[in-house]
Amino acid sequence: MRRKLPQSFYRRPAAELAPALLGKILVHRIEGKELRGRIVETEAYCGVEDLAAHSSKGRTKRTEVMFGPAGRAYVYFIYGMYEMFNIVAGKTGEAHAILIRAAEALDGWGANLSGPGRLAREFRITRMHNGIDLTGDELFLLDSPVDKPRVLTTPRVGVDYAKHWKDEPLRYLVADSPAVSKPRPMAWTGGKIGKRRSREI
Repeated sequence: MRRKLPQSFYRRPAAELAPALLGKILVHRIEGKELRGRIVETEAYCGVEDLAAHSSKGRTKRTEVMFGPAGRAYVYFIYGMYEMFNIVAGKTGEAHAILIRAAEALDGWGANLSGPGRLAREFRITRMHNGIDLTGDELFLLDSPVDKPRVLTTPRVGVDYAKHWKDEPLRYLVADSPAVSKPRPMAWTGGKIGKRRSREI
């Protein structure tokens, strides 16, 4: 039987939690259904010093949940189109978070979960879930008995404004998963993404 991930699982730095989330199963119970997907891509945002993190702008109404306890959902709206589902990480006050970028749909569910906007939409995760405890019975993560996946790391996507932080290898993905979002490492063999290299960890 798969075990629900406890709050203690999330209480670690974002750069440590992000690869640990790969292979875990995201579950949303809604309207008598259970939507499930295996996480295959994440990005770490490392608190107030990380210029790509929302928390680098300080403690605001929007970012308040990031400064709270680990294992809570941080959901925000972007480009006037997409909800983005994140998981708060680390110690209370550190304001670390993980963006869940892609997953593989399970149980015959035909959803396209490639990319963070699609993932949140298909899972029906909205800003109404902002701050929800991910150890509850509505939206939560399960451990997975499968072998540890082969993991690649690359710089994060769309953070060119973040000065020296833009090149930090804080995007983690399961090698060879068809659900990984673009840009993808060329042939998953350490090829370039633009001018940046991916590497296996």
